Amino acid sequence: MKYILTAPEKLNTTVNLPASKSISNRALIINALAGNSIVPVNMSDCDDTNVILKALDEMPPVIDIMAAGTAMRFMTAYLAVTPGEHILTGTQRMKQRPIKALVDALKYIGADIEYTEAEGFPPLRIRGRHLDGGHIEIKGDISSQYISALLMIAPVLADGLEIKLDGEIVSRPYIDLTMCMMRGFGADAEWTGADTIKVNPKPYEPKSFIIENDWSAASYWYEALMLRRDAESEITLTGLTDGSRQGDSAIKYLFSMLGVRTTFKTRERGVPTTVTLKLVETKPPRLDYDFVNQPDMAQTMTVCCALSDIPFRFTGLASLKIKETDRLDALKTEMRKLGYVVRENNTGELSWNGERCRPDNDIVINTYEDHRMAMAFAPAAILYPGIRIDNPHVVSKSYPHFWDDMRRAGFTITEEQ
Repeated sequence: MKYILTAPEKLNTTVNLPASKSISNRALIINALAGNSIVPVNMSDCDDTNVILKALDEMPPVIDIMAAGTAMRFMTAYLAVTPGEHILTGTQRMKQRPIKALVDALKYIGADIEYTEAEGFPPLRIRGRHLDGGHIEIKGDISSQYISALLMIAPVLADGLEIKLDGEIVSRPYIDLTMCMMRGFGADAEWTGADTIKVNPKPYEPKSFIIENDWSAASYWYEALMLRRDAESEITLTGLTDGSRQGDSAIKYLFSMLGVRTTFKTRERGVPTTVTLKLVETKPPRLDYDFVNQPDMAQTMTVCCALSDIPFRFTGLASLKIKETDRLDALKTEMRKLGYVVRENNTGELSWNGERCRPDNDIVINTYEDHRMAMAFAPAAILYPGIRIDNPHVVSKSYPHFWDDMRRAGFTITEEQ
């Protein structure tokens, strides 16, 4: 099934953004480890969060987290310290996504985990038990979710946990987000050096917790405003926090370089408010940016910059090859359909120097079972009326009401089988 998209002439809308998936997923794990019966407020209703919620509620012998990479990493660590035996599995693509670095780290501190199919990949058989903890070393350039998974169980380990990160540390803001949330629940977690984190064996305290809305979801509305290129258009987004710990909150700075102004209604630190987006300046001649801390924003920025005729060089994207799909290959393939030759020059680097090719006559964007491919290409309808998005329901992974919000903003969306 496909959606055929046509954009409005102007964008003047208020978007009630979804709750942050990143914060919701962490809150659920920490809440469970705290033995907390108080459910966090404003929980995300996306697929990734729902599979964790269901798994924690039911704890069946076989836990299928489907395509939720976050759930696979977080639940692996959680089950390792929770009494009982479980099989943790997922989709065929999930069975191709490596998890060896996390499993090795957990086994080093005594976890009982084995692979039931291919070595180094899910499914996993996990026999939970009390662990002592101690000192571990893990590469810093792997998924930050491995590190967050280890950090979140650290307060319940008998000796706590010290983690030394070797080499470049990617997505550091997401590690900081995890530690901030842990401290919010009473944990004692601190950076003791540039590459070392120490978590003392201080149990979590049950507390109420409010989840802010998702800056990642906001990025697609920044992109839409940028592509509309209309000084009278204005988009208001709800529930965002100034000074947010979400790594993707950096999107407001990225788009400020492209000429989009972000205005917060209030600026009380830690209190969600509304923000207004307005196009105020001319676009830059090019954009070079290291996405090592915000790799998930690369799809949005690739589509937006190319379609705005802004050459770019984006680095720090190596982790995108092991996401829901190989996002670098997917971007190169789908951008060619629009007439743009995007190149992968080195590992984790995408660039566009202005090179064009003949676009497809009938553009159908494949989404590769990847929610961000669907949402990053949807605003392209502003320049490519009638663009088709295949398997559009994949957005339920992080932003279930995305298409409803697009319709409310004036986009015409028709269904094609």
